[in-house]
Amino acid sequence: MTNSHNSDTALLAAPNAAGQDRPEPESPPQRAARRRLLRLPFSPWHLVLIPLTFLLVVPLLWMLVTSLETEGEANRFPPVLLPAKPQFQNYSEAWQAAPFGHFFLNSALVTIVVLISNLLVCSLAGYAFARIRFLGRSVLFVTLMATLMVPFQVTMIPVFLIVKWFGDNVWEGLGIDHLGALMLPNLATAFGIFFLRQFFQTVPVELEEAARVDGTSRLGVLFKIVLPLSLPALSTLAALTVLTSWNDFLWPLIVITSEDQMTIPLGLSYFQGAHRVKWPLLMAANVMSLVPMLLVFIGAQRYFVQSVASTGLKG
Repeated sequence: MTNSHNSDTALLAAPNAAGQDRPEPESPPQRAARRRLLRLPFSPWHLVLIPLTFLLVVPLLWMLVTSLETEGEANRFPPVLLPAKPQFQNYSEAWQAAPFGHFFLNSALVTIVVLISNLLVCSLAGYAFARIRFLGRSVLFVTLMATLMVPFQVTMIPVFLIVKWFGDNVWEGLGIDHLGALMLPNLATAFGIFFLRQFFQTVPVELEEAARVDGTSRLGVLFKIVLPLSLPALSTLAALTVLTSWNDFLWPLIVITSEDQMTIPLGLSYFQGAHRVKWPLLMAANVMSLVPMLLVFIGAQRYFVQSVASTGLKG
């Protein structure tokens, strides 16, 4: 037994067959240093997200390049990637080719009214569904959510008839071929009510109960406590409402026929003829209409993740 143990010890201590010593095991600091060398300076997801982002940006870059080309360059095949001489006058020509300033004012007026109405009405309705118990609350909420699954093309004709009735019987400004027809169906949305209701449920109810004990009314609790704590959700809803209202094309196309009531999406049709499209002017007009939305998105993007994450915490 002693000879066998000694021989095993000698084999372990002897060099290997190639004449080299066995490598010593890595210490924990050495292992950590090797892992740091193999670690990427960014998340591996960036290797997937960067190409996808490039694909999403390509249409915007193509629109910008086309807005600076001549009409011959815009219609050339294969396409011209960079204009020989940027045509910045396309923007002034596009602004003068149609009453673009009037279109901007119409779009801004409709967007502001729809935004204020959505924030107010959706806040009241969302808080009622989140905190107030009343008969039929669950059934009414499920019915409201079911409307989200109905496409607009299905409800388009009934909504048109309702708006026409309002214009004939209530006020002409809410009827067909008026800006009120663009505002009336969008004064509140089921998505806005659902979105704020979910966020309100994440607000600690103890804060509201303390305010009620001090004599604050329901509306006082909503406007003094709940809404100030819900600024991320309100900002996100505001940004989504502005984007939707500003870019809406189908509904204005149905109810608006007069030039003085047109919004920007309808005004872009000025550059499209029956047999010819002025692509540089059309793209320049698109760039000008896109700038306000980019500013809104940049200003509100920091609230998106925070509000959406908080909204999904409690059902």
